[in-house]
Amino acid sequence: MSCSLRTSSCFSPKIMASKSIVTPIRCGTTAPCAPKAYSVYGCGFGGSTRISSSCYRRLNEKGTMQNLNDRLASYLEKVRSLEAANAILESQIHEYYEKKGPICQRDYSHCWNTINCLKEKIQAATINNANILLQIDNSKLAADDFKIKYEHELVVRQSVESDIANLRRLLDQMTLAKANQEMQSETLQEDLACLKKNHQEDVAALLCQLTDTKVCVEVDAAPQQDLNKVLDDIRCHYETIIDKHRREQESQLCKYAATNTECLETSRSQISDLRCTLQCLEIELQSQISMKGALECSLLETEARYSTMLAGYQKHINTYEAELCQVRTGIEQQGRDYAALLEIKTRLEQEIATYRCLLENSVSASFHLQELDIRYGKIAVVGCLCARRQLTQCSDVNKSYEQH
Repeated sequence: MSCSLRTSSCFSPKIMASKSIVTPIRCGTTAPCAPKAYSVYGCGFGGSTRISSSCYRRLNEKGTMQNLNDRLASYLEKVRSLEAANAILESQIHEYYEKKGPICQRDYSHCWNTINCLKEKIQAATINNANILLQIDNSKLAADDFKIKYEHELVVRQSVESDIANLRRLLDQMTLAKANQEMQSETLQEDLACLKKNHQEDVAALLCQLTDTKVCVEVDAAPQQDLNKVLDDIRCHYETIIDKHRREQESQLCKYAATNTECLETSRSQISDLRCTLQCLEIELQSQISMKGALECSLLETEARYSTMLAGYQKHINTYEAELCQVRTGIEQQGRDYAALLEIKTRLEQEIATYRCLLENSVSASFHLQELDIRYGKIAVVGCLCARRQLTQCSDVNKSYEQH
């Protein structure tokens, strides 16, 4: 009759406790049984050897269960470490909220009042600036109008000056003509004086000749004209012509002089008025330019002040945005950690289900093998003292099964 060696499966203490299967050891300790193999040695029937077909499957299942036990232990250790890290992170979060909580609960009503007041001031300054710009535009338009008027008056002044220059040239021409007429009159008067002198000399010479010769000659001829009378007539005629021309030239020159004098006086009055208007406009323009410079300086100061305030507000906003980004990053990291833990949990649940299935299969297989051992009654003792102790324990278990 052949003898068989039966080997029980090796379970971890946690799994054995979950299944309520604990194998007692006679030496006073509770530990998993050493690996055992079902074998048939040649102690009878011609020394033939037979190995059970379920031994390989048992070995594979035990190896798988051992691997699952190791992985479960590592996962549990990882879970404990993650729980500890989670506790530390929660404590840090509580500390962070305890530190940052009072800051978030501050009363910013006075800040809002200040901001609203500043907004009103900015709006008022904007309206004032718009009014000032409107006044500047109006001043520019008025200055353009005055400039156009000034250019028009300047053209009129230039035309009047050109007319005055032309009249002065005409006056100079008239003066030259008058001088020429005076020279001609003087020349004619000199000629007349010369004629008178020659006539007197001729008359004196003729009288002398008459007195010397004392010849009385009577000529039956027509009476001759009196030369003095003829000369007087000629002189009167030319004097009349000269006086007429002189009066005409004097009247014409007086008319021209009166007209030019009136135009000159009118032009002078217009020029004086334009000069006064130009001075007033220059003064007003200077005042507008100075006002514009002052308003631009005030605008620059206001812009600089409000830009500094806006830079401060932007700095606070950037700080809050950085803190918000840090909080979001922490939340995202926690979400990723939670997703990883959820995945690990799912995998653990799947492996635990697989482990339970294998455990149930191994328990059913062990019961089947024990029934086979009881049926054939093949028990053998092989190996060292530890193997004998295990075989004794297994035989006790088999006897208990046989009694039952």
